[in-house]
Amino acid sequence: MKNLLIALVVLLVIAAGCKMGYSLNGASIPVEAKTVSVQYFVNNSSLAPPTLSQLFTEALKDICASQTRLGLVAKGGDLSFEGSITDYKVTPLAIQTNDQAALNRLTVTVNVKYSNKFDEKKNFESTFTRYADYSASLNLASQEPTLIPQINKELTEDIFNKAFNNW
Repeated sequence: MKNLLIALVVLLVIAAGCKMGYSLNGASIPVEAKTVSVQYFVNNSSLAPPTLSQLFTEALKDICASQTRLGLVAKGGDLSFEGSITDYKVTPLAIQTNDQAALNRLTVTVNVKYSNKFDEKKNFESTFTRYADYSASLNLASQEPTLIPQINKELTEDIFNKAFNNW
């Protein structure tokens, strides 16, 4: 029992001395960080629907709010994200013998600048790209309500993991 108590005290001392805090998902966030800001991601792609900027920005805010202990602020967060949607395109896949595509691929690319006030080595500016395939027999407009949330989820997970999990 005495050894267990000593081990517990040692673990508590070590934990108190750590510079990094951890959220429930294992994300590494500086202990002193209290806030995160996500600026509006402007759509610089000519083909994207007008709602894409809002949907992407909200998806990034949602993952930061749901998977960290940080409070969301409009500007000047201890940790911050900004950027733009740089590409939105559809390309044909799986060309059949009649020169018709069986599948189309919707691809979205975003440029993200991440800033960490407490550790400038963690700052980055990177491009992230994700895609989803759909049947070429279907109209893109009818598929966007399903495809865009799926792509946004994957993009925001990639961004979150690079910022908070060093992936």
